[in-house]
Formats: sequence, structure tokens, C-alpha cells
Amino acid sequence: MHDSLYFAEQHLAVREMVRAFARDQVAPVAARFDESQEFPWENVKTMGELGLLGIPWSEELGGAGLDTLSFMIAIEETAKVCASHSITISAHTTLGTSPIVNFGTDEQRARYVPILASGRVLGGFGLTEPGAGSDAGGTRTTAVRKGDRYILNGTKRFITHGGVGEVFVVTAVTDPAAGTRGISSFILTKESCDRALADSLGVGHDASLPAMPGFRSGKKEDKLGWRASDTRELIFEDVEVPVENRLGEEGKGFINFMKTLDAGRVGIAALSIGVAQGAFEQAVAYAGTRKQFGKAIGEFQAIGFALADMATEIEAGRHLVYHAAWLAQNGHPYGKEAAMAKLFCSELAMRATIKAIQVHGGYGYTKDYPVERFMRDAKIGEIGEGTSEIQRLVISRHLLKGLIEG
Repeated sequence: MHDSLYFAEQHLAVREMVRAFARDQVAPVAARFDESQEFPWENVKTMGELGLLGIPWSEELGGAGLDTLSFMIAIEETAKVCASHSITISAHTTLGTSPIVNFGTDEQRARYVPILASGRVLGGFGLTEPGAGSDAGGTRTTAVRKGDRYILNGTKRFITHGGVGEVFVVTAVTDPAAGTRGISSFILTKESCDRALADSLGVGHDASLPAMPGFRSGKKEDKLGWRASDTRELIFEDVEVPVENRLGEEGKGFINFMKTLDAGRVGIAALSIGVAQGAFEQAVAYAGTRKQFGKAIGEFQAIGFALADMATEIEAGRHLVYHAAWLAQNGHPYGKEAAMAKLFCSELAMRATIKAIQVHGGYGYTKDYPVERFMRDAKIGEIGEGTSEIQRLVISRHLLKGLIEG
């Protein structure tokens, strides 16, 4: 993709900085963390120091004061070597922090955003439930008003940073009779499950945040991919949440988290392009050095054509990502473009990683090369933050909207 179309000098500088961090500090440990399923706290601490956990937020709020394009660049560059590190940047920023920036009061922003944007603690987003996946309107978690508090009860599932995080935006039903208009959102706080490690590294815990009794993380998921990313249940048992921790008006939780997911979809698209690009680069390098029948396998048309297809699709996907990011950054509607980017890029990441394994032959099926990890990491892109089926539904509704209303 021609850099000057979307990127100014500052974007290229961000790209070089993140690329160096990913190459020097993430790539050497990615396989080990994938194997052990440990959360990469030391690298997360470095991400915070580099400003990667608050890229699009203002300097007044403790962020890096950069833009949406810079944010997507950081997600893509990190995903080229490790999707688990990349989703930490993406989910923490878009899902954990952006609802407070976009829908919070001045007091809420001042209270929570600086510690999130600086990476002092990690944030998360409690939406999915055992019975509410694609049907996010099927939320069962309840919030009952009692004077100046809400009492929350319920369970969330598959929550990124569920254990390691300390600040969460969660949805709960405040008016059961009102359907999706009866869902509200709240800011909840708890202690990181890695408290001892957090204390030793000086990151991941903030003593000023109250641990709300009854709010805890549950089972840690043993996942196919994104294995160094922390995914757990969140459990609410009679959690008392002060009224001032409600995020936005009562009943606005559903519409607000739909806006949050639009932004999240661009992030997953950028992550997917990074995974595809990383796998492609591995395939090109291998095809140039592996010899069969007396010559490099890249010289065989079957391999050359596979690489050509991968390169073409990645280029197309990258345009979709940065076009959607540009629209978002400039205040234009981008819901359809976000869904298109997420759909195309997540499915492309699966095709590209499978092709990369094929180029590697038998070696691609072993853990000696990273392409098998890339394939495992790619799959969740077609599921998380709205399945491919939901993206097609969103796109088709956008296409038919004018016709049906007209």
C-alpha cells in the first residue's frame, strides 16, 4: 500500500517504533508464551512505557495524543509477530478504555482514563454471556437500583483481561421490560489476579481503585489461539456499584456498546492483516531458501502463484482497514466499512495462514516454525467482536437500509 495515501511522517515513525519493539522484544518470546499461556507482563509494562496502551487518547488524559491510524498501525505491527500481544493493545484501548472516553462524565474520565492510558492497569469489556453471544440483546446480568447503588448479579464469558484487568465496563439489564433499551453500562473495579507479579513489576495494580466485593474473575479459558492473552469469566454476586459508576444514561448501554464494537471491528481487522502479513513474510522467506528438485521452491509456479494471491489479498485488506480507520478518525459514519474490513480481513487471515503452512510443507505443521501459531491465532478473528455471519448481517442491513426506509 502506498504509504502517503493514508500516512504522514508521524505514522511512519510510530510504525518504525512498534516494528522495532515487536521484532526485538515480542518475537523472541512469542512461542514460549503461546506454549505456557502466561500473560506477558514484562512486555505489557514496556508497552505502557512506550505509550502503546493509550495511543488515541489526549495527553491531558495520560495518552499519547496520537490518532486512530496510529492505533491501527500499532495493532497491525504487533500482530505480525504475536496476535496475543496485539489483542492486548486492541482490547485494552477500544473495549476497556474507549467507552469511558466516549460516554463517561468528566469525573469518570479523570478518574479512570489516565491509569488505563498509561498502562498502569489493564481494562476490559464485559458484554458476552453464556447465553448472549451474537444475541447481545439477550443479556441476563441484572442491575437493580437500591438508593444510591445498583446491585449487580450475573456472569460474563470470554472476557479479554478478565483476570489480569482491574477496570471493566460491563452491561446489565436495568429495565427487563424494555428489551435492548433496558440495558445500561457500568464501570466496575476489582484486583488483578496476578497481584504478586504486578507488585514486583510495578504495573497492573492501582491501590486507589476499590476492589468491589462480590466481583471476581472465574475460569481461565484454555484456547486454540491467542494463548498468551488472558480470557476468563467475570462473576457478579450482589456487587454494590455506586450510581456515579453508571456509564451514560440508564438504558443507553446497548446503543453505546454497539458503537464501541464498530471501533473494535476495525481493530480486529488490523490485527488480522498483521497475522496475514506475518505469515506471508514467513512463507516468502521459506520459499526463497527451501530447495526441491535443485531449485528454490519459490521458482515453481504453484508456489509463486500462491504467494501472489496472498500479497494481492493482503494489499486489498489493508486498504479496507485504513479506509475505515480514516473515516472513523475524520468523524464520518463507518459502521459498514468496519464490518467489511473485519469480515474480509479475518477470513483472509485464515486463507493466508493456511497457504503459508502449505508453502512450508511438513515443517509448517510443526512448532519449529511460527506459521502454525499464526493459523491458530487467525481463527478467532472470524468469531470475536461479531462473527463473520454477524458482519454479513450488518453489511446487508446497511445496503438495504435506504431501500427499505424509502
